[in-house]
Amino acid sequence: MKTTFITDINKIKFEVNTEVARLAFAGELDEKANEIPYKLIPGRTPHYRCCVYREREIIRERVQLAMGRSAMSGQKNKNIVQVIEAACEGCPINRFNVTNNCQMCMAKKCLGACNFGAIKFEGGHAVIDHKKCKECGKCAEACPYNAIADLMRPCKRSCPVDAITMDEDNIVVINEEKCINCGQCVINCPFGALSDRSFMVDVIKLISSGAPVYAMVAPAIEGQFGPDVSVGMIREAVMKLGFRDMYEVSLGADFVSKNEGQELLEHYEAGEKMTTSCCPAFVSLIKKHYPQVLKYMSTTVSPMTATGRLIKAMHPDAVCVFIGPCIAKKSEVIDSITFGGADYAMTYEELASMFEAKNIDPEECTETLQQGSKFGKQYSVSGGVTAAVLETFKEANKEVDLKVKTCSGAQECKKALMLLKVGKLPEDFIEGMACVGGCVNGPAMLGKSRTFLKDRNGQIAKADDRGVLENVAQYDEYGINMTRNHQ
Repeated sequence: MKTTFITDINKIKFEVNTEVARLAFAGELDEKANEIPYKLIPGRTPHYRCCVYREREIIRERVQLAMGRSAMSGQKNKNIVQVIEAACEGCPINRFNVTNNCQMCMAKKCLGACNFGAIKFEGGHAVIDHKKCKECGKCAEACPYNAIADLMRPCKRSCPVDAITMDEDNIVVINEEKCINCGQCVINCPFGALSDRSFMVDVIKLISSGAPVYAMVAPAIEGQFGPDVSVGMIREAVMKLGFRDMYEVSLGADFVSKNEGQELLEHYEAGEKMTTSCCPAFVSLIKKHYPQVLKYMSTTVSPMTATGRLIKAMHPDAVCVFIGPCIAKKSEVIDSITFGGADYAMTYEELASMFEAKNIDPEECTETLQQGSKFGKQYSVSGGVTAAVLETFKEANKEVDLKVKTCSGAQECKKALMLLKVGKLPEDFIEGMACVGGCVNGPAMLGKSRTFLKDRNGQIAKADDRGVLENVAQYDEYGINMTRNHQ
């Protein structure tokens, strides 16, 4: 299987996960895990950092994450997103700096805006005294020439909930009470100092034990392993890994569309607002930062949970493993594991490493499969949930004049939730996705380029035009409980 990487960070993560998976399948992980840093970083010449010793420590911490542990041995941090301390550069950046655009103007608005005496003038331009600066940003806002640059650390700037701070050594610290595990810091740190804990080893051990482990692939799967690799081919490859079978989560999405449509209609007729509940980072955003609007959140389970409950209704002894582009799904599993649905969650990155470890190439497979509707498959795109819910109204011949607020990314979600909180939201329904563009831009996608989206859209265009309600009706005999019962 040919794998391309967006950055060297993705390449290193893939190599670590592959070695961990290879040893786990061989039953040798515990005794040989300490050899991985020396295998990946041989000799004395560093590849990316100051020295091979630091590079090996980074690999060691990544091995810990791949084994499902905290990056630093002995830490009690249970957050999904973890700090790889050896990889953090401490980014010694003074946030606000005066650039050469400064005109030494007469107005000196930057000086007037600063309440801490941190602005002075020397050498023909303004200068910031960083010992006095409180990083309030007033000087940058006041400058008419935009001459004061805001150089916030990438991880901190990307976090939508202000969950990132620094310790006394300028190393990143994550506030678990605020973190929604959206993964934006993971993909925005240019040094790969943030990453996610894995359930991969647990899943491999279950497969090796002969347990009936079922895979559930998220709707963003099309195009992830190449333009010609269909969902059916991925299913065949997954079963070669030892999974008992594989199901499309787009099938669970069809169940969600039907149930959430009924719930939305009840809210609409009662004159009440409602939000979606599919995106786990969006759900965490509500619970942790906007608890006042929790009463408006849909009580319908996520497509992942719906698919897991369906599988367990058909196969009562099943162990269900979600596989997708989302880091936050791992936290959803932890939060809801006692209520049925998924037992573990993995990423496409981890699945690719498992394929590599077992020398399995999905391109060499031939099987075909379609379980979800086109509408269910589009749950991974911003606006897709709304389109699917509205389709259920259309199929049931119900005319509903809904106003919908489609939120693409956490920042848009925050604005809509704030309006809902203060009673000024003009729309009836909020579709919230923490990733801009939807799950297709999730932090654990193998490909994030236009090529991937072109491949994906080409595959979905070939899918059958089956109805959402008709698709769900095939499984009515199982009586799936669609209620979210862990709020």
